[in-house]
Amino acid sequence: MSKSEETFVGAIDQGTSSTRFLIFNVKGQIVASHQVEYENHYAKAGWVEKSPTEILESVDTAVAGTCRRFNSLGYDTAQIKGVGITNQRETTVAFDSETGEPLTNAIIWNDVRTKELVHRLIDEAGSSTRFASICGLPITTYFSAVKMRWMLENVPEVKAAREKGTLRFGTIDTWLVYKMTGNYITDVTNASRTMLMDIKTFKWSEECLDFFGVKVDELPEIRSSAEVYGNINEGRLKDIPIGGCLGDQQAAMVGQSCFDPGEAKNTYGTGCFMLFNTGEEPIFSKNGLLTTVAFQMGPKAQPKYALEGSIAVAGSAIQWL
Repeated sequence: MSKSEETFVGAIDQGTSSTRFLIFNVKGQIVASHQVEYENHYAKAGWVEKSPTEILESVDTAVAGTCRRFNSLGYDTAQIKGVGITNQRETTVAFDSETGEPLTNAIIWNDVRTKELVHRLIDEAGSSTRFASICGLPITTYFSAVKMRWMLENVPEVKAAREKGTLRFGTIDTWLVYKMTGNYITDVTNASRTMLMDIKTFKWSEECLDFFGVKVDELPEIRSSAEVYGNINEGRLKDIPIGGCLGDQQAAMVGQSCFDPGEAKNTYGTGCFMLFNTGEEPIFSKNGLLTTVAFQMGPKAQPKYALEGSIAVAGSAIQWL
């Protein structure tokens, strides 16, 4: 096979402190990659945020760097047949559907500005685990719904967009796919980290939406982890389809081939996360583990679930030291 006949796939890895774009050959070997490190903003103690525009720019820079390397090896970006996305989970973006622009900085997953709100919500709910049987998660600062509620209560631009009917929420996968293709979607793994999706029906839960004060038309369409979400509309990857999406920890689980019940992975980054494949039925822990969607490899595929143990501070402690 000549160089011009080879085919490749690309992967956008949008993490908490860096973005990478990698190009793989059909054997799963990395042919070219480029990584862009960046810093989040800490406006107040416990606040962790980042401009969604800067996150998007980091993706563009990583893609450009990788494609330059790829071209220097004698390949053409037209040989890339599809792109997948893996992203930091729970990080929440609010944007305007008319302008397509963010309404405020993204609230990063490990931000704890919502601590007082969480106490209030737990009092209203009667228990931190009130909705765990629906969404698999307790009410904590970690998950997206609480960040959305905080934005609705504290950011004038978000309130104004709601009044106009142009408010849209999303996790980082949603933001990237929206800006790259114009389509407003999320995948099941990311949706399962919002506290708003029923993990048995894979639909937005009316009970959870009502409690957190989020409207269904402010949320993206939920799709499987492996299907075409749209073609990239500009740049070096123009016309290439985005055909896969997984939250970063679920992507690591797939990357480690934990496809069968009983298989587990443990990864270390900004935080530390162990995911344990529990098969085709969600299992609810009595010991503080989270119930989450592991993956769904196509619209008609049977979804798989996982139990997750999450440590928010791991590599970030080393950076702090």
